[in-house]
Amino acid sequence: MKTKEDIMKLIENDERMMEIIKAASQLNLPDWWICAGFVRSKIWDTLHGFEKRTDPPDVDVIYYNLDDTREKTEKELEAQLKRILPGVPWSVKNEARMHVINHIEPYTSAEDAISKFPETATALGVKIDKDNNLILTAPWGVDDVIHLEVKATPFFRESKERAAIYKERVIKKDWKEIWKKIEVYPL
Repeated sequence: MKTKEDIMKLIENDERMMEIIKAASQLNLPDWWICAGFVRSKIWDTLHGFEKRTDPPDVDVIYYNLDDTREKTEKELEAQLKRILPGVPWSVKNEARMHVINHIEPYTSAEDAISKFPETATALGVKIDKDNNLILTAPWGVDDVIHLEVKATPFFRESKERAAIYKERVIKKDWKEIWKKIEVYPL
């Protein structure tokens, strides 16, 4: 696995991932993505030669809608997804409101929010367009995730508070327990 295209083929060939992506697309959300561990874990599982996929603790569906920033709407969308595809640990968040939770300036889009995730290897998102073509966004590229490197995104490197969050998070997540080959970089 060497390129963004290789990652897209990997996902396209995973029936379960495509089933989940197609389920999320049924909500017709504005500027939506399934992101973070959903994508990263598949790549790391493959690079580690795992025969069985590592179950994610949640499937993060994000979108961007300034017209309705109620948390209640997110919960309703999660309920819809649970009806469409039960058994998936759905988590739905409108990034138009998450800046308040994260105590930062407002995001300009869902992709802007992804670019401000803590790790470059997690700053990934997938979705399908109206013609069912898979789209992958990787604001910081795919080299780190492909090379099994966990590094802070530039956004998390630019302040002591966010750097502390990154450090805490990589300790808490303990990804090396599952994926032995990864290298976690300090700031």
